[in-house]
Amino acid sequence: MDIQFNQNEDLNKEQLNFLKNRLQQVYAGGGQKAAIKQKEKGKMLARERIDYLLDKGRPWLEIGALAAEGMYLDQGGCPSAGVVTGIGYVSGRQCMVVANDATVKAGAWFPMTVKKNLRAQEIAIKNRLPVIYLVDSAGVYLPMQDEIFPDKEHFCRIFRNNARMSSEGIVQIAAIMGACVAGGAYLPIMSDEAMIVEGTGSVFLAGSYLVKSAIGEDVDNEILGGATTHSEISGVTDYKFPDDKSCLDAIRKIMAMLGKPQDAGFDRIKPSVPTLEEKEIYGLLPFSREKPYEMREIINRLLDGSSLEEYKAGYGQSIICGLGRVDGWAVGIVANQRKVVKSKKGEMQLGGVIYSDSADKATRFIMNCNQKNPTGFFTRRYGLYGRQPIGAWWYYKRWGEDGECRGQFSSA
Repeated sequence: MDIQFNQNEDLNKEQLNFLKNRLQQVYAGGGQKAAIKQKEKGKMLARERIDYLLDKGRPWLEIGALAAEGMYLDQGGCPSAGVVTGIGYVSGRQCMVVANDATVKAGAWFPMTVKKNLRAQEIAIKNRLPVIYLVDSAGVYLPMQDEIFPDKEHFCRIFRNNARMSSEGIVQIAAIMGACVAGGAYLPIMSDEAMIVEGTGSVFLAGSYLVKSAIGEDVDNEILGGATTHSEISGVTDYKFPDDKSCLDAIRKIMAMLGKPQDAGFDRIKPSVPTLEEKEIYGLLPFSREKPYEMREIINRLLDGSSLEEYKAGYGQSIICGLGRVDGWAVGIVANQRKVVKSKKGEMQLGGVIYSDSADKATRFIMNCNQKNPTGFFTRRYGLYGRQPIGAWWYYKRWGEDGECRGQFSSA
């Protein structure tokens, strides 16, 4: 029995359970009381809308679920930055979904809400993903507007991206499923198609209470900017629906009639499972990441058939490079060797440090990958020889069915 293996396994699984518990708290949004209020209005919750919209049994990759965690506590917190974003399949087509969570401060925009929306748009632009906005927002959180509006990468950048995506032929569909007030009203209307739900959806710069206080006029929100007003009088919205589900059904129908996406050109064969047990990674990966370990043992439990075609195996040994397959897709791999190695010159090289020979090797390999066009590569690094540690960094290109999409994700 390997005591160290068992300790690693227990501690890593404990961390995984901790993460799952944190995510469950985030998924609850603004809490049960706020959820009940939304239900009383006849509305589905943000995650319920996404679940209904997406193809059943297909992958859903949520992005930024822990965004804004531990922030804005003086304002009551902002779980997941008040917006759910991710990549999923709608009528067989991979797309980016952005859904305001009205249980979190009525879907108001905090500074991190802006950052998360911009990141979702950035991924969609790079990978030419259609974007579906499920809008239900009270607009900018005014007490923090000085951190939301003024800069180049702040709130108004979203509208620039709306225009840019439309000009590039990236489809944007917006469903107005709740209040869309002030700044929150621009995003759906700048989309290619806008639909609205009767009785709950509304679009205006200021609500009926502000109109009353400003000019003394009594008007309800439905007349001011409801479904009938915008579908039959102003012409701002294109479709009107009686409830959330019929609205989401219409989105699925539209997505089913989009033209075929451009193929990314990646190579895929029938997937096979690793020959080595994947779950052993829990025990092989030290709980303290500073401890040395053999990175090949990790890689071979991720690749199809545990088969790695290693590049320059005897040179620049502090970095491992090679080709393999993940779920059938051809991938290039760049990974730090985490144990101490000895070069042919007799030099002892610390695991996780990038030396000149390993940097040269990785650069040449990445250039080769660009020629071969594999699906992507990933790496984790901790420092440069003779320089200050640079922290952890990873980069990974993700793929879709039939090679239709390239997802790029990085973390500093």
